Amino acid sequence: MTTRPDTAKKLLLYWMYGTLGLAWFMSLLFIVEDVSSGGLTVARAACSAVLATGFYALTPFLLHEAFEHRPGPTMKLLLAGTFSAALFLVLPLDGASVATWLQTPTLWAALASLYLRPRTTVLMAASLAVAIAVYAGQVTDQPWQGVLLVEVVNSTLTIGAMVLWRWLWWVIRDANKSREARARLAVAEERLRFARDLHDLLGHSLSVITLKSELAAKLATKDAGRAAAEMAEVRALAGESLFEVQQAVHGYQALDLEEELAGVRAALEAAGVRCAIEASTGGLSPSAKMLLAWAVREGGTNILKHSAATRCEIRIDEGVLEMLNDGVTELPAAPGSGLRGLSERLVTVGGSFSAEPAPDGRFLLRAVVPA
Repeated sequence: MTTRPDTAKKLLLYWMYGTLGLAWFMSLLFIVEDVSSGGLTVARAACSAVLATGFYALTPFLLHEAFEHRPGPTMKLLLAGTFSAALFLVLPLDGASVATWLQTPTLWAALASLYLRPRTTVLMAASLAVAIAVYAGQVTDQPWQGVLLVEVVNSTLTIGAMVLWRWLWWVIRDANKSREARARLAVAEERLRFARDLHDLLGHSLSVITLKSELAAKLATKDAGRAAAEMAEVRALAGESLFEVQQAVHGYQALDLEEELAGVRAALEAAGVRCAIEASTGGLSPSAKMLLAWAVREGGTNILKHSAATRCEIRIDEGVLEMLNDGVTELPAAPGSGLRGLSERLVTVGGSFSAEPAPDGRFLLRAVVPA
């Protein structure tokens, strides 16, 4: 299932791919126009077209690498810079393709900003703008001050947009990782609490049982009556410990519906999912409430683990629970063990269970229990 960060990354990258593809297409049109007007020979035009194609063909690879992390300069970046510099020197400065001549160094500087530190990026962009302005002033009658101003503005806007796009992707990615970490932390805390409870229940009892068993083993050949008494106490302690463990497990199994609704709301909202609850449970039996509590817990867990929801609605009308969320874009191949177990439990008591897309495009978990 595609997550929201993956979708955001694809949208950002595809937007840039489309923009750069359009720039490449316009470059070729300008080159053709220069050939038609006599500003470029066919040989120089062919060379320019190859250089422009090589430069723009490398941009998707550079963008894909830079969106994952901040890599160091690579051979692909150097090769793209070489194509840009060569195109800069081959194209005429007074024809239709002057736009291509001005934009390719700026685009390369924007790509390089994804690989360099901010201070290095500023120095590189400033040096490039000055070099272009000086070159233009020497080979044409254009005032270098005007070219410098245009290059500074273009470089600032293009580099800023490129860095902003990647920053947006990193924010979305980090937010999703935080959400997953919160869900894992909640599970870990629950396991720790259960382990702590078991330790408190069994630690003392097992220590006493161990000591009494060792004492009984020593007395077995010396005082059979006392050894038997010690073993009787061991058996009693073991029975008490078993009862305490059963009570603890029963306490985890006997869920409270109101507490589960509050817990699911808190967990979903902590993960950035707005949660609206409407519950009418006054006429439900304790067993029905417990079954619905299990359904609420399982539904909340599945939203956190398997969806990219932004809103969840929970409605309980007597014995009918409906949980709607807007975060499922494709169905899993088969329901998980939690949903299967919940379905079996509800069907056993005469209820029903379903989890499927709703007609309005959202995902609906529906559980019905005998009221």
